Amino acid sequence: MKQVLVVDDDPGMRAALAAGFAQQGWQVEAASGAREALARFRHGLHRLLVTDIRMPDGDGLTLMREARTLSPRTAVILLTGFGNVPDAVSAIKQGACEYLLKPVAFTSLQEAAGRILQQTEAEAGAEMVGRSPAWLRALERARQVAASDADILVQAESGTGKELLARMIHRLSLRCHRPFVALNCAAFPETLLESELFGHAKGAFTGASAAKPGKFELAHGGTLLLDEVGEMPLALQPKLLRALQEREFDRLGDTRAVKVDIRVVATTNQSLETMVAQGRFRADLYYRLNVIPLSLPPLRERIEDIAELAAYFARLYAPAGSVPRLQPEFLARLEQHSWPGNVRELANLMRRAVALSGSGGGRGIGVEVLEAGEMPAVAASDRLRPGLTVEEMERRLFELTLAATHGNRSRAAEMLGVSLRTVRNKIRDYGLPPRGSYAHG
Repeated sequence: MKQVLVVDDDPGMRAALAAGFAQQGWQVEAASGAREALARFRHGLHRLLVTDIRMPDGDGLTLMREARTLSPRTAVILLTGFGNVPDAVSAIKQGACEYLLKPVAFTSLQEAAGRILQQTEAEAGAEMVGRSPAWLRALERARQVAASDADILVQAESGTGKELLARMIHRLSLRCHRPFVALNCAAFPETLLESELFGHAKGAFTGASAAKPGKFELAHGGTLLLDEVGEMPLALQPKLLRALQEREFDRLGDTRAVKVDIRVVATTNQSLETMVAQGRFRADLYYRLNVIPLSLPPLRERIEDIAELAAYFARLYAPAGSVPRLQPEFLARLEQHSWPGNVRELANLMRRAVALSGSGGGRGIGVEVLEAGEMPAVAASDRLRPGLTVEEMERRLFELTLAATHGNRSRAAEMLGVSLRTVRNKIRDYGLPPRGSYAHG
């Protein structure tokens, strides 16, 4: 089902947009402001967010950043009655897929939404792009274990394609015709996460006006993706362990056990083994999840794939019929970058590069689309070298990203595809410099 969240403080505009999407077969939710929209988004992630920029209780750009932190795969269309070129450029750079001026014809909005969905679906094709030995080994191992029904733990950096890998495993499994259900464990506070996982009975808590199935129940017969399982609160881990061991659980506020037949794929950008040693993750839950361990190489270990990936995303985001040419100097700069955000960062950069270069014709896409200092060359001391531990690499990753964002923790969390809480925890754990220590300019 195509799910869209429409946000506008103008009741007439909100109703018209909602009706238009509903007539096109979308499952529509509507919100009158930024706070209501974020609350609705937390209760059910959407494939598309259409939001006004200026609203009494917040702005659409902030809402977009917070929504994409919860769900990086959500596409965003921004609407405004006060647009100009600098605002449009800024919106695209921050992750918007389209920036439309009011009054907007619904046919234009519909065309934009359709084009964006085609692009986001095509992005899944990036899982097959690349010929580097590290990447091919990772894909081959995933294909080998797909037919098994054993649970899988994927430990890899943010932006490397963990969810794409999980979806590929589901497509190649015997459960391919049953549901694939994903839950981002970092997207919900502890008080809501239990209900999202296991559901709740009517009257289980204030506001629970009806019973609601959880993700475990919705995934019955298919595959359940527990994304960023390292963010699972300690207090909730025993109940998750029981559900994994017994394949049964109790809904919140209900004493009747619910049995399910599912396969679980858990992903994390953290070292769960390190978290176990630090007392931040249960050892028995770690061993239960880690039946089949998988990993994905970071983009800095796939240098030979960068040009192919860049060309793939350039074609994906270019206007129909256009084939952007990437200048050698531009590709050289890409290959020098450390890519703390991995493939997700490259995809966002190419979307921005295509937008800022017009049609991509003429001289093609060159280094002029990169801002000064946006992609500094990587010093030899910052490159991967044999013998570095996972913990050392993670520390370096967070250190480089915070330096690149001048200490902006929200921006660093967005680039890395993790929660703001994770960034704060890593700064504390690794003793990284405080926010004011980073230079601007």
